[in-house]
Amino acid sequence: MEKLTGQTKMDARPLLEFFEPLLRYLEAENLKSGSLPGWTKVTQCPSATDELKFSDYVKDLYNPNAEQMGFQASTAAWAYQTNLTDHNRDRSIAASQVAAEFDKKFGEAVKRDFNLSMITDPKERRLHDKITKLGDAALSAEKFKELQDIGARMSGIYSKAQICLDSTVTDLAKCPTGQVLDLEPHITQILATSRDPVLLKHVWKAWRDATGKNMRKDYERYVELKNEAAKEDGFNSNGDSWRYPYVEVTENYNDTQFMADMRAVWQQLTPLYKDLHAYVRFKLKQQYPTATIATNGPIPAHLLGNMWAQTWGNVQGFSQPYPGEVPLDVTPAMVNQSYTPIRMFQTADKFFTDLGLIAMPNEFWNKSMLEKPTDGRVANCHASAWDFSNRKDFRIKQCTDVTMDQLLTVHHEMGHVEYYLQYKDLPLPFRRGANDGFHEAIGDTLSLSVATPAHLKKIGLITGEIGGEKSDINFMYTTGLEKIAFLPFGLIMDLYRYDIFDGKIQPANYNAEWWKYALDYQGICSPVTRSENDFDPGAKYHIPADVPYMRYFVSFIIQFQFHKAMCIAANHTGPLHQCDIDGSKAAGALLAETLKLGSSEPWQIAMEKLTGTKKIDAGALLEFFKPVQDWLKAENAKNNVTAGWEGSAVCEQQDVVPTVAAGSSAAPGSSAAPGSSAAPGSSAAPGSSAAPGSSAAPGSSAGPGSSGVPVPATTTTSNSASGVWASSVLLILTVALGGLNA
Repeated sequence: MEKLTGQTKMDARPLLEFFEPLLRYLEAENLKSGSLPGWTKVTQCPSATDELKFSDYVKDLYNPNAEQMGFQASTAAWAYQTNLTDHNRDRSIAASQVAAEFDKKFGEAVKRDFNLSMITDPKERRLHDKITKLGDAALSAEKFKELQDIGARMSGIYSKAQICLDSTVTDLAKCPTGQVLDLEPHITQILATSRDPVLLKHVWKAWRDATGKNMRKDYERYVELKNEAAKEDGFNSNGDSWRYPYVEVTENYNDTQFMADMRAVWQQLTPLYKDLHAYVRFKLKQQYPTATIATNGPIPAHLLGNMWAQTWGNVQGFSQPYPGEVPLDVTPAMVNQSYTPIRMFQTADKFFTDLGLIAMPNEFWNKSMLEKPTDGRVANCHASAWDFSNRKDFRIKQCTDVTMDQLLTVHHEMGHVEYYLQYKDLPLPFRRGANDGFHEAIGDTLSLSVATPAHLKKIGLITGEIGGEKSDINFMYTTGLEKIAFLPFGLIMDLYRYDIFDGKIQPANYNAEWWKYALDYQGICSPVTRSENDFDPGAKYHIPADVPYMRYFVSFIIQFQFHKAMCIAANHTGPLHQCDIDGSKAAGALLAETLKLGSSEPWQIAMEKLTGTKKIDAGALLEFFKPVQDWLKAENAKNNVTAGWEGSAVCEQQDVVPTVAAGSSAAPGSSAAPGSSAAPGSSAAPGSSAAPGSSAAPGSSAGPGSSGVPVPATTTTSNSASGVWASSVLLILTVALGGLNA
């Protein structure tokens, strides 16, 4: 063998190379005919004419085929997301088209052969609903393909975007060697660590020029196609379709009630947000004394340490209430202790198993992408969790940096995988969160314990003395910069898109209306003039990726309800913000029983099982932050600062001399971010790759209730990077993809 071939082993690759043209032809023909590759162990094709029960039809025919379809679609999507080539994109789109055809054929068969009025069992009625809601698969094959192509283009623009550090260079091809910046890690590090407002403004604007501006026309057509698919499913618009997972007929809970509840929750939280906003604005004025930051105005968006101003953790270095206390950002300790990405995931796995939860399986460790590729591949670095629908293959895709923020993201994404493991034996349509927010909340709930000073000391990442009122205030403040600052952003991402889908916002006003929402809810303004040539929402991953975002807002509320319930189960005594459930088998068992339900019961039932109440309520969150809210009110009064803001969505700011020396010439990716004054990664820009509570709900972009083939858990139902938008199997595919970072 070696003498003839130069190899000592048999290898099928030459055979596959020989038949590659035939393989391409067969894939195209199967796609055209809607044929599903492979087979299941069903010896005959059951149908309603055989008086087959609907439950048996799902178990014996639908489920095995849907699992196979989900695996194939997820595999193709994974190949593209981890290696962004045109070839992989085309194969991913082709796989999603086959999955859509599968969803359509089975959905139509179920509608035809199993009359819903004849099904009395509540769970079977739920199954029927999830299989027959097709989402994007309701479109004609031609329009579905068009939607896929649009999604691939928009996601490709985002995933491959780069900018030049030199602000005088307008053509990226002419950018000097070493100054081409990716979002991760370069731009994120600059925003996290630099205190040079000129540099911050440059990268803030350049990223928007490289992303959103280039997808605006595609987005207009995307909206038309999404609405058409939703109407085929019986909805008035795609906004109604996205909210459908929260509607529960058996609980007499409709879409109107859900939106009223979300607005009521925001009203509960607005005073706390405004208190935090006022304090941070005051500290920013001290940090940048010559900047144009109005005393009672909005905050310039580029100064908050995050590309989208969705979390503000990177301003804690100069705004911490009590600077003399033990630092709560343990990034330096992690670096000093030689933490690696794999060690971070092992640390999270131990936390889960110490609660009595399921350990990550072998496939997870063997097949996940836990670091940014160094072999020349360009990957989509947005953190996400994936369910491959075969009940054994679960993965995470994350370009992990060694930072505290990323350690929490690891727990968030692993929370998605734990959910997958707990409900893996349910019928495929039930393999998703009780509602979209549940999936996002699980990992974040556990992170509330992981981030406590007591837990960080327990695992050796804090060595100094902790405890006392000052330490507590610092911890709650730091947590608030992530959790409270995020809330209005989490809300407007979908309020804005609901208005677009409903026709209240027209294409001619896309950008102006976005900034109106940002001003009204977040109290932020653009540092440069914007126009309708721009499309700033598209600078955020979830917009081109077709990922619904209300799940994150919901998750940031209910995670505190979950946390409180688990703390009670763990027999915690003392303030809620001091609770660490580490090692409590009782708390773990309470959580596991809820996760096992998947979406087989109304989400209110799952909520009641875990928390004792059926309502989404901000009471536990307000209890957690009560001490720091009292402190903020007192501090703002002492500083003669008024909560709230007035002003314009554009806050033109003069270039200021930074109060912290900058000017580092370090090349991107070097040990110091360009212009950075702090060690890179000091507190990785929150919300960077991980969804705020990241773990995009699986099945994310998929159609409502769709049972769709599981797609990577990119937090929504859509596998946006691959242009996969879903229906049943597609929805699952997105659910599979669901662990998206906010």
